Parts: sequence; C-alpha cells; structure tokens
Amino acid sequence: KNQMKWKCGFAKGPLSPFVLSWSINNVFTLKKAFRHTSTEEEDFSLQLTSSQINDILKADEFSHKIHDFDGKNANSVLKFESNQLAANTPNEDRRSAAICLQTKGMMFGVFDGHAGYACAQSVSQRLLYYIAVSLMSQQTLEEIEFAMERMKPVLPILQWYKHPNDVYREVASLYLDHLRVYWQELLNPDIELGFSVEEALIYAFKRLDSDISLEAQAPLENEMMRNTALQVAFSGATACVAHIDSVHLHIANAGDCRAILGVQEEDGMWSALSLTRDHDAFNEAEIRRLKGEHPKSEEETVIINNRLLGILMPSRAFGDVRFKWSKELQHSILENGCDVEALNIYQYAPPNYYTPPYLIAEPEVTYHKLRCQDKFLVIASDGLWDMLNNEDVIKLVAEHLAQANVQKPRMTLQKPASLGYIQSLLRHRKARGVGSYDQNIATHLIRHAIGNNEYGEIDQERLAAMLTLPEDLARMYRDDITVTVVYFNSDTIDSYYKENE
Repeated sequence: KNQMKWKCGFAKGPLSPFVLSWSINNVFTLKKAFRHTSTEEEDFSLQLTSSQINDILKADEFSHKIHDFDGKNANSVLKFESNQLAANTPNEDRRSAAICLQTKGMMFGVFDGHAGYACAQSVSQRLLYYIAVSLMSQQTLEEIEFAMERMKPVLPILQWYKHPNDVYREVASLYLDHLRVYWQELLNPDIELGFSVEEALIYAFKRLDSDISLEAQAPLENEMMRNTALQVAFSGATACVAHIDSVHLHIANAGDCRAILGVQEEDGMWSALSLTRDHDAFNEAEIRRLKGEHPKSEEETVIINNRLLGILMPSRAFGDVRFKWSKELQHSILENGCDVEALNIYQYAPPNYYTPPYLIAEPEVTYHKLRCQDKFLVIASDGLWDMLNNEDVIKLVAEHLAQANVQKPRMTLQKPASLGYIQSLLRHRKARGVGSYDQNIATHLIRHAIGNNEYGEIDQERLAAMLTLPEDLARMYRDDITVTVVYFNSDTIDSYYKENE
C-alpha cells in the first residue's frame, strides 16, 4: 500500500464549473466493465480481457521520432516515448515535451501533483517557457519585446509535442503578462545577462513558483482567473525537467520524481546511473538543509513520521503555499470571499507552524555529458519508483530494446507468394508473440509496475485487479504513474567527439 503525499482524510468537495470544463478532456472514461465506482461486493468484478487491459494501458501512450533541426545538424535525441496511468480521478500527474526554437535545446518534464491537479497543470504549461526565456540572448529578448510593444507577431518560443489527451489551455493572459514581466526584468541593464544552463533552470523554477504565489494574492476581477490562481497555489506539484543540448544533459529536480540513465558498456552489460536524489525525509542532506533553515527549537517538529511537519512527503515542490505563507496571509486570502469547498482547497493548519517557509521549489541540478554508452533516459513520477527500483527499470528497457530488434521482420515476401508460404509467415509472426508486444516502452514499464508478481513476471490476474480497483480504493494501492523515456542517437554523440578531438 503506497503512502499518500498528503496525510489527511478530508473529503473533496464538488468541482467548480471551471474545473470541470478544464479537466473533462483529460479524464479517460472507462466502461463500467473496466473501472468500478463502488466497493459493494456485488458490483465488484475483475473480469477483463487482454484487449480491455491493453485499451486501458495504451490510452495515453505517445511516441515521437525527433528529426534534425535544419536537415543538416543531427539531434542527439533519437526519439521519445511516454505514457500515463491514473489512480486519482482525474489524474494529478502531467508531462511536457518541447524544443526551444531559439536555443535548439530539447526539454522533457514530468510533474507529480498532490492535493489536486491544478498546480501540476499550470507548471507543466508554464515552466518550459520560463526556462526558454532564461536561456535566450539579449538580442532575442529585445526582438520579442519589440514585437509585443507594437502588437506584431512574436517569435515562437517553443515547439510542443503533445498527446491529444494532454490538457493544454491556451496560455492565459495573466500567464503571458507575468512571463513578459520576467523577460523585461532580464532586459534590465542592471542585471547581468548570460545565465549558464544550471543558473537558468534554478532561476526559472524559483521565478515561476514566486509568480504562482503572487497570482493567488493579486486582486483579480475575473473570478475564473482568481479561482484558478487559488487552486494552483494551494495544491502542489513536484517537478523533474531534462534539458538536452547536443551532448550536454542537465536535470533539474524538485521533489520525488526521478531521472536515471540507461548505460550499456562495451561488454554489453547494462547499469543504471541515477541523476536525481529524492527530496524527502530519507535524504539526509535534505534533512540537514531543512533543520538548518529553522530554529533549534523546531529540530524535532520540522520532520515528523518522515513527513514535512508530519503532513507532506516531498520537501521541495511548486505551490503548496500552505507551507510557505504566514498563517495571517493564508487566512486573509481564504476568508476574502473564497469558496474553499467549491475550489477543493483543504482548510488545514499544519501543526508546529512557526517560521515559514518550510517548503521550497528550488531544484537540484545535475549535469552529465552524454557518452556513446548512454543509451536512454527515464524520467518518471514516484508512482513508477514505488513499484520498480532503478535496476528493474533499466533491465526492462534493455530487454525491450533487445526484443524490438528480434521482432523486426526478417522474412521477405517471395514473388509470386503461395498460400502455403503466407500461412507459414503468419505462423512465424504469431510464434514471436507480436500481438502481446508493447511497442511503447513507457507502456511496458507501467504494465510491469502494476502487474509484476514476486518473480518479476506479469500476473494477468494481478494486472486486471489493479486496473479495476474502485475509484475510492485505487489510490490506496497505487499512485498516478507518468513515464517518459528518451532514446539517444549514439551516432550523433560519437560524431560530436570525433569532431571535437
């Protein structure tokens, strides 16, 4: 049984009309035979066919082959594959993938929401813009500002890669206004431009979290925008973002999502290289940081039962102003005509709350220079890591790659082809198990995460049971799972080293 990120037993109130309109396209509605909404024994059944299981697992899978930037310069990213499986209704995880059109860096993000999905939704849409702006040259920023001032077409910033089920609203005017204020500040002659990638990632994370906080405090006349700002600020989200530029890989992580590299040595052996550290009570360095930021008198109360103030699992996250604002500010915002029940905002005062903030969104950034033996990158929310360890994940991806090579059709069709030859070809393909093979590696990982038995093999009954758990029980047995696997182009990486010898 997985532990929930929030240790509280509040019943969620009804969704506001705005929330319903925002999220309705993202809810994968299962037939009654698939997912039950009641725990009554007479309504509970685990009868799922293989086809139904696949329909559920593959509903949100996404893959994309990356092309060269300009037809000449090869990309170090070959392709990426991604998928999600919800435990909450709606799913509180989000994912993002985009290329920065001005710097040519590729970005992949996984965002794990808690206390609602609003914060993860907002961060998944906005953070990559903040990172891209942080990395732009002064000339590019000036061109964008010049176009905005004269209401002319603005240089595109990101090219998104989106699944049809991913929820993306057009960037709200408020979001664009704050992004513009940010790049205007970067154009201030008193500010020294030229962030390194690490500095840009850190500054973007912190700046977006600051804007989320300010938006919830601003007196907005538009009730919809005010409600959205409150939901975003009072919910929370951890984030893990990869920035890939040629052979330069940076990972920015805040919370307990995780990124690992799959490395294959010359002898064919595989290993896992961890690029992040979970920010929670099991991270000794994180505990020292937390205790060092608060008075000695709070040494025993900052972390209680392996949770921040006894409530929150991650020690870094966006939003969650409940752990950042003063009690006075929280009361003034929530009591100022705010319908907390309709907005799904928990009315809860953390115990031992004396010297906020207790939570930060500053990421820990890891740099890794890609080598030819670095074959793929896995970024996932903690729903995957609760079920599989790093080595399990690398092994599954490696086996999948090997199986994919075996699965490639090697038999050519003879001309003219006899009926007997065609029957032989079909039998050969069936024997290879093509029908049961997950083309998408993220789907394969999710299938194993929830369907593995104690021997690491798929148990169909267990898989069916995990997929048919009633909504009021599903979250008790598994978390939302989001996985993105990025495959690297070994030829491009090898060429880089040959050209730069």
